[in-house]
Formats: sequence, structure tokens, C-alpha cells
Amino acid sequence: MSNRKLTDGMEDIVKLARIQLLILVPFVFLKLIRPAVLENSSSEALKIFLLSAPNMFEGVMGVLILTGIGLYLSQYLKLKPTLVYISAIILTGVYVLTQEFKIHNLGGNNVYDPNDVIFSIIGILIGVTIVFRLKPKLRGSV
Repeated sequence: MSNRKLTDGMEDIVKLARIQLLILVPFVFLKLIRPAVLENSSSEALKIFLLSAPNMFEGVMGVLILTGIGLYLSQYLKLKPTLVYISAIILTGVYVLTQEFKIHNLGGNNVYDPNDVIFSIIGILIGVTIVFRLKPKLRGSV
């Protein structure tokens, strides 16, 4: 392995990956506790949150993953970072929302729930906020 600093300016992609790991922790935690809490809770708001919050985390993760992939590819395709961000957001939105509206079941056998759609949109917006605040790019790219 080379002694170069984080393989030619990929610090921002590593930063996106770290954020994804931080998001993965509550995603997994909620998935693990969900059955027990749903069985023992009468709070409708808590049930809605436990059932729909994973969609929010998926929306955030989708934007961040596609942004990272897009930035990596941009060094070969000579794309500007803003085009990568917008493309990642659009692709995530299309995939997540078409899944929520049952146009496809690529992520599993999905059930339509308007709360899932709302949480997915919130997740995408959180991803958008993260990307446009960090403005990640590959050093030395366009």
C-alpha cells in the first residue's frame, strides 16, 4: 500500500462513508428493537416512527452512497461535483419513491404506507443537506 494521503484526495468520500456508518447504527438498532416495542407499546406515534424511520435512514444512505460513487466516477468522466450531487439526489429519489409507491420491489416486498413516503422524503432531504453542506469532491478532480 502506498504512503500517499488517503489515495489521491478521497478524504471526502471517506467522510461520507463515516457518516453512513453513523447512520447505520440507529438504523440497525431500530430494526432490532422494533418487534419487541411494537408488541408492547400502545403508542401509535411510536409505532409509526419504528415502522417508517428505516425509510428515512435509507433515503439518507442512498444520497450519500450515490454521491460517493458519483464522485469516484467523476475522476474518469470529468463531471462537476454539483452534477454528481444532483444526479445522486434524483437517482435516490426515483429509486426510493418508486419503491414506496410499489412500482417495483427491488428492495424487498414493500407495502405502501404514506408515512413511509414522508419519512423517505425527509431522509432524502437530510442527505441533500449533508451533501450541500460538506460539498464533497475528489481533490484534483474537475
